[in-house]
This record gives sequence, C-alpha cells and structure tokens, in this order.
Amino acid sequence: MLESMKNRRSIRKYTSQDVPETLLNELLRIASRASNTGNMQLYSVVVTRDKANKERLAPAHFNQPMITGAPVVLTFCADANRFVKWAECRKAEAGFDNLQTFIAATIDSMLFAQGFCDAAEANGLGICFLGTTAYNADKIIEALSLPRLVVPICTVTVGYPAEPLPAQPERLPLEAIVHQECYTDYTPASIDELYREKESLEVNKQFVRENGKETLAQVFTDVRYTKANNEHFSGVLLEVLRQQGFLPKEG
Repeated sequence: MLESMKNRRSIRKYTSQDVPETLLNELLRIASRASNTGNMQLYSVVVTRDKANKERLAPAHFNQPMITGAPVVLTFCADANRFVKWAECRKAEAGFDNLQTFIAATIDSMLFAQGFCDAAEANGLGICFLGTTAYNADKIIEALSLPRLVVPICTVTVGYPAEPLPAQPERLPLEAIVHQECYTDYTPASIDELYREKESLEVNKQFVRENGKETLAQVFTDVRYTKANNEHFSGVLLEVLRQQGFLPKEG
C-alpha cells in the first residue's frame, strides 16, 4: 500500500471502460468515513457521467480534455445547505452563513475528496485533481444548479488509466516542507539547496527555454500564475461567496 502511494501520479487519459456505479458508490461510502468538522459532514459531491453535461462543465475547466474524456467527473462541494435545512426542520437555527463555516466546509470536502481518491487508486482507478474549480466556481455553480450555501471546491476526474502511464512528476525534498517544533524560515542558501534538483531537471529547463524566461520561478509567476490572473480569480471567488451566502453582500 505504501509503495503504491509513493508511486502515484495524476492520470489524465482513460480507457473507454466505464466505472460501475456499485464500485463508485462503495468508494464514496468509504470516503464518507473521513474526518470532518463536528460530524456535520459539510460537503456534497455531484457525479457527472452524461456526455452533454460533461461538455457543459468543460469550459469552466478551460476545456481540459480529461473532463470529456473521463468516464466520471466528480465535483466536491463545501455544503452548509443540507445542514441548515435539517436545522430548520428541527426547530434549530444554524448560524452558518459566514466565512468560518465556509472554511470548515472546505476542509471537510477536501478530506472527503482525498479519501475518495485514495480508495479509488487502491482499486485500480486513476484520478486527476483539477485546480480550475476555484477559478470558475460561478460557472460551475450555474452548470450544476448549486443552491445557496453550496460552493464547488475541487473537481476529480476518474477512470481506468490508459497506457502508457505518465511519468511521475518531481517533488521537493522532505526538508523543504517539514519543520520540527517550530517554523524555520528559508535563507537564500537553503532555497538554492532545496530547489536545486527541481531546477536541474531537463523537463523544467525546457519550460524555461520555451517561455523565453531566465528562471523556472519566472515561468510560474510571469506565465502560469500571474498576479493579474490571481487577483481576477480572487475577485470571482469573493463574489461567489457573497452570492452563495457565506459572505455579506457589499453595500
């Protein structure tokens, strides 16, 4: 089990083999055992199998091919709606229309999603997290008819991996992310040491050349994740949280 987890990779190409509903439901049932805030389970998941519905979702994910190519697309959501309605039906008043609840529900949904992914990979399936969900949450809300107090957090494509499997991407050494007892800040010398292997890989050197940049860091900051885009999508997400009831509307 540990060896398979060390060898894991994101799968973006799938065979035409379907994922049986019984297997999918069992994996989701296993995932629902994940830890969550106060055992309130402030999450939900929307399962998309229909071709037309996957095509409706695709633009929100910048038309990445795995959205339409995967047998199953799962949208994991922070969901306070269900709990609030239960409270209303039981003569209770839930004060869940706030940022604190959104953060708790986000944590819950990510733990649920990761639990699903671990179970799926243990059963021979391949998965890929899509980071585009938070960028275009407003479009996904519309495509999936998500009500107030429900916000999409992450999307996972699921299927049986197609051959050949992709190469496993690099990771920073453990020393880069683990701090003992207290946080030890990085120095220029430690940054050089921790990023040396990543920067020396030919695939990353090629990224630098292709983008006409001087360093790999510039590829990330000037091309892939620009300040302008980060600020734009931050504004989109803030507006989503207002519209969905987790933040007060301006004015």
